[in-house]
Amino acid sequence: MLFAALLFPIGFAGWAVGHYTSLGKSSSVRTVTVGGTTAPGTTTAPATTSATTTTPAGGGGNAAAGKTVFTGSSGCSSCHTFAPAGSNGTIGPNLDTAPTSDAKADNNMALAAFIKESIVDPDAYIAKGFSKGIMPTTFKSSLSATQINDLVAFIVSGAKS
Repeated sequence: MLFAALLFPIGFAGWAVGHYTSLGKSSSVRTVTVGGTTAPGTTTAPATTSATTTTPAGGGGNAAAGKTVFTGSSGCSSCHTFAPAGSNGTIGPNLDTAPTSDAKADNNMALAAFIKESIVDPDAYIAKGFSKGIMPTTFKSSLSATQINDLVAFIVSGAKS
């Protein structure tokens, strides 16, 4: 009983300090799985959106195959500027620089996780100067998991800081 009586104030103090030192910042956390799958019946800890998130640099995909997805029927190259693809679209953000700066602006999210989220849930974070609804929301169902991971790897491989 004494242990519980001592533990409650410590737990409350920790909650209060964490709650009131966020200075009004949003505390929402989005979990994005990059590359690979989880076997049925297994559990994993949720991923975080911090700089310390460990994600394969390319998201576990094949960058060369991702270039084919980018320049092919998915239409990425018609909307985005991206030097590795030889594209100069202006409808969407410039993928040479925007992913790195936008991932930092989005709670310092890991780059590969941010890019994947931007493909499968494009309205989760809207880049400055753009509006919601511009990028199609169908890529999550129209591209396979492998194609998405390849696309992530391709964009990560060419994104500049």
